[in-house]
Amino acid sequence: MFVFKKIVALQKYLNNSDSPQSIGFIPTMGALHKGHLSLIEKAKEQNNIIVVSIFVNPTQFDNQEDLVKYPRTEENDLKLLESIGCDVVFTPSSEEIYGTNLASTSFNFDGLEHQMEGKFRDGHFDGVGTIVQRLFEIVKPTNAYFGEKDFQQLQIIKKMVEKNNIPVNIVGCEIYREEDGLAMSSRNTRLTQEYRQAAPFIYKTLKKAKKKFKNKSAKKVVKWVKKKFKKHPLLKLEYFEIADEKTLQSIKKKEKGNAYRGFIAVFAGEIRLIDNIAL
Repeated sequence: MFVFKKIVALQKYLNNSDSPQSIGFIPTMGALHKGHLSLIEKAKEQNNIIVVSIFVNPTQFDNQEDLVKYPRTEENDLKLLESIGCDVVFTPSSEEIYGTNLASTSFNFDGLEHQMEGKFRDGHFDGVGTIVQRLFEIVKPTNAYFGEKDFQQLQIIKKMVEKNNIPVNIVGCEIYREEDGLAMSSRNTRLTQEYRQAAPFIYKTLKKAKKKFKNKSAKKVVKWVKKKFKKHPLLKLEYFEIADEKTLQSIKKKEKGNAYRGFIAVFAGEIRLIDNIAL
């Protein structure tokens, strides 16, 4: 496994092959877990060289305290990546990525950025778009892999690739969960034992909401979820929305032929957890 900190060295390595390479790319912010490893396993099935980036991107944090507290476990991450057969790891500094201009580009994602997370995290998706586009320019992957836990982010990246004619195939991968149903996230390591034990309530509620959605209106299901969290002694609901998978806009009523998804954000103490479920 090769580890590069500099763009020039990484590109020299990736370009130094006579045979055409299919590059599978997984951009991460480190603090790797089995969810990330599942993306790598998927990439290994479809590509002959696997590149993983580890970069905690400052421009996508609207809360600077969250940026400071974000778990950084690079030594352990590199061991994990080597054990799973990753070929190349890119661990740049902020200066290497942004130079002296640590700022986001402003994007138009056709309104996808104004829904759900966009309402609560100012400038977040401009930061995501900026770093992902930059990494695509550097790595030039054939396929790039993203988990569906951040479903809104996945749709936004697909939109960015489409609108900017970026020659990368975006592959969405199923949410990887703990045995008790909690969606795997680097933030889970920051949960206290009490909140960790409470957190599976999120997915249990989503599964019940999915059942209710079969014969109840979206409005009634949303109301039911809000009521369940109001009664919970520890978890605080930020939002629950039922939205169209393509437009990400909240729906008033169901229409035949459309795919819908339930999106949720919950505070477990100071840790913000997100999840979603196909309805």
